[in-house]
Amino acid sequence: MDLRQLRYFAHVIECGSLSKASRQLFISQPALSQQLGKLEDEVGKPLLNRSSKGVIPTDNGLALYDHAKFMLRQLDQALIIARQEAGEVHGMVTVGLPATTVSALGLPLVQRIRERYPSILLNVVEGMSGHLGQMMRLGQLDLAVLFSRDAAPDLTAEPLLEEELFVMLPRHSPLVAKRRTSLTIVEAAALPLILPTSTHGLRRRIAAEFEQRNLRAHIVAEIDSLSLLMGCVYNGMGATIKPMAAILLEGERGKEWRALPISDAPISRRNYLYSISPMRLSPAAAAVGKELKETARQLVESGAWRGVELLT
Repeated sequence: MDLRQLRYFAHVIECGSLSKASRQLFISQPALSQQLGKLEDEVGKPLLNRSSKGVIPTDNGLALYDHAKFMLRQLDQALIIARQEAGEVHGMVTVGLPATTVSALGLPLVQRIRERYPSILLNVVEGMSGHLGQMMRLGQLDLAVLFSRDAAPDLTAEPLLEEELFVMLPRHSPLVAKRRTSLTIVEAAALPLILPTSTHGLRRRIAAEFEQRNLRAHIVAEIDSLSLLMGCVYNGMGATIKPMAAILLEGERGKEWRALPISDAPISRRNYLYSISPMRLSPAAAAVGKELKETARQLVESGAWRGVELLT
């Protein structure tokens, strides 16, 4: 099978259009169509559904795309390793981080890698934990921080840290008296809450605590975008329940927050560092994994990242 055809095929799916892909690949559309036709002939199955609106993969095409992305990424990694100078750590490392984790670890980790390993190309992917887990299972990530012990059963998972969840609202919010330093879970459920949708693991974790006590949360909005959710809360539309990482960057932007623990029912969330199998883990990825753990440790021990217990 021609690797060039696989690259063309993957790019067409990502563009959703033959014309757009041909422009970006600097190849004529008829020539691109010819290459895709040869690939379909070799596979023996249709790979794309074509219409006036663009192209979408068939089930067979989607299966090939998932494996092609992994193969092409592994080939790129192999070439980088083969070209590196002796004694120097090179390579591209793709790390998946959920939005709250990006707020805490993202900038310090990128800075640390740039300072210590300037020849490593760090690719940070932000997404929901469930989506990142799927990417790990498909081999599209080298490392990821996920919130479930069985998110990718065939991969290596190491407990990283435990985050406590807090009721969060602006410092001068009238929703909670200024003298209060904590809330009960009944009081938290009664607040107008802005939470992620039910597809989000954090939402399910919070809902389980409420349901266990036969409480019905007063939810006024469901938002999966962390920045939008925190913006709505800061503008007085309600409160939320999040780990402390959610307000680390918010504080740096001059916003003042209150983070109130739930006194009678502390809620926590465990973070796991996932990696591909040791046999496939490149020296660059191993170095990034080590630096990620060290970055988390320094943030927690310095007090910059509160409400967190280290597990590694």
